[in-house]
Amino acid sequence: MNSPSPAEPVWSDRLDLGEGIRWLPGGPVLVDIPGGRLLRGPLGHQDGPLDELARLDVALGAVAPVAGRPGQWIAAAGTGICLFRTGHTRARHAAPHWLARPEDTSPVPIRMNDGTADPHGRFWAGSMPYAADEGAGSLYRVDHDGSVHRVFDGLTVPNGPAFRADGTVLYLADSARGTILMCRIDPRTGEPAHAPEEFATVRAGYPDGMAVDIEGGVWSAIWGEGRVHHYRADGTLDQVLPLPARQPAGLCLGGADLRTLYITTARTGLTAPAPADGAVFTARAAVPGFPTAAFRPAAALFGGAPACR
Repeated sequence: MNSPSPAEPVWSDRLDLGEGIRWLPGGPVLVDIPGGRLLRGPLGHQDGPLDELARLDVALGAVAPVAGRPGQWIAAAGTGICLFRTGHTRARHAAPHWLARPEDTSPVPIRMNDGTADPHGRFWAGSMPYAADEGAGSLYRVDHDGSVHRVFDGLTVPNGPAFRADGTVLYLADSARGTILMCRIDPRTGEPAHAPEEFATVRAGYPDGMAVDIEGGVWSAIWGEGRVHHYRADGTLDQVLPLPARQPAGLCLGGADLRTLYITTARTGLTAPAPADGAVFTARAAVPGFPTAAFRPAAALFGGAPACR
């Protein structure tokens, strides 16, 4: 079994629950979920702190940039999906414009979790019950017009989602069940072609955030076990990367050649965190990723009333 280069910590912050890391021009962006913080990793100062771009008053699960609107983001946050804008002021509180809050009426407390834009410009995000109630989570899709659709229910703790480069295959971890699922997606409509099927099973720990390379290989953060897995496109485990942090949570492939693997970790729930718990790590991957997709809204979504306050 192959191993990528050893993982090294970057930046000085130790995050409560670092997630949703994505590579963008100028460096990776990521979230610290409980504090509602959107952060950027400054490339020229990898031994210093992360830059705080914005802070919401609700848990912030993940973001994607909005195409053609610099500083504007679509986000999985609180109990739904919102848009917000970042400025140049450090630690600025962002005021969200809500597209929908579908989990407001859930019978158990639920928050939005990880999310991503697909290569065709839609935004996808999961919701998870705080107490990991069996089958209470869902996966949502946001179409170009801003409409929000529940695609799958009956999940427990959905993580990812992630897509192949052509947007035709969706990967989704149901962390509490130890499974990574896959499903073919109609790129024209965003509709699934079938029910999710098992791609891989994790026997120890829990699959969390994911990243996909240009060959269709899948990187998965294994929460609770201090390691990252790489699966070939057929679901065969072929690489294991150990970390000195127990709770890896999010992944992306970035850097100038898209071969730097960025890994977020978490300190939440640990009674005695080690020095590296909550750090962001990097390692070198043999196969590159592909550019981060943006949410591509229809023009009508921003017509009339402003999209963000």
